Amino acid sequence: MIAALRGRRLEFGPGVTFLVGENGSGKSTLVEALAVAAGLNPEGGSRHFRFATRSTESVLGEALTVSRAPGRERSSFFLRAETYYNVASEIESRGIELEPYGGVSPHERSHGQSFLDLLTHRFRPQGLYLLDEPEAALSTQGQLAALARIQELTRAGSQFLIATHSPILTALPGARILQIDPDGGLHTVAYDDCLPVRTTRDFLADPTRTLRHLR
Repeated sequence: MIAALRGRRLEFGPGVTFLVGENGSGKSTLVEALAVAAGLNPEGGSRHFRFATRSTESVLGEALTVSRAPGRERSSFFLRAETYYNVASEIESRGIELEPYGGVSPHERSHGQSFLDLLTHRFRPQGLYLLDEPEAALSTQGQLAALARIQELTRAGSQFLIATHSPILTALPGARILQIDPDGGLHTVAYDDCLPVRTTRDFLADPTRTLRHLR
């Protein structure tokens, strides 16, 4: 996927862009690289978070140039599901004001509750938000709540780039879905044609048939 981006210009319009693809396709790598290029901490957080539990980010972020339309966002945040525990620890260790996180340390809430607290209290209108597989901590109801909040923030001028496997999140009306194919190709697909939706529908239509292929 990285090789396919060489010399290419990617434009992300206002609202929400989803990145979908199989594990290892590079969608999380791309979101991480864009976060780094935009000045955000590779493990997550805002521009004011500068910590590293273990530096594993790719060099792609150093090779990307991010340009914005006139008018800078009022808020920004990189939510990386696998390292949000580290962000929560940083919030506690630095004594950061907890009101933007629901009034309590994220460690005092379940993983899913802390994600929803972040969306509800920390994410604000006219912001730039990059999310890497936020559904990892969310129940079905949690994903629906996240979907409603993302739509609300989008209508208030926020921009989102979200790497996901969720057929629920990708159902957001008006969102653009970019799919990364096994050969590294990157193209826009309709909701009904994107990988998470097709795979889930095939399974739900006939679970027994799908499970036979796993034997």
